[in-house]
Amino acid sequence: MQEAVGFIEATGRRWGVEHPIQMTVATTNGESIWAFRYSSEGKSRSLFFSTEVRTLKMLYPDNIRLQALGDESRLVVSEPLGNLVGAWNEVPESSYGLIKPGRDELHTFTPTRMPEPLSTT
Repeated sequence: MQEAVGFIEATGRRWGVEHPIQMTVATTNGESIWAFRYSSEGKSRSLFFSTEVRTLKMLYPDNIRLQALGDESRLVVSEPLGNLVGAWNEVPESSYGLIKPGRDELHTFTPTRMPEPLSTT
């Protein structure tokens, strides 16, 4: 992902695009989920992930929907769903989260800086 975004930014700069990318992306391999929030401008759209479902079940024991989820479940959304206090955590700008069995991770996202192409003129 870092190389792909680096390529997009280098290509955009070559064509005079000041801020060539704005993205919130979630992808999976069937076991883990990666969720990215990034923009060239530094003002990307929002991205949120849920608090651990085990914790939410304890906070909201009468919420049938939460009780139906497995303890390892996580939700990734563009905007918070509902008004459950403490349920949603914003992914920081220029960051990505790795949601996997066991402990989840949050990291800084920095695109790979691609070399500027040589001029053909």
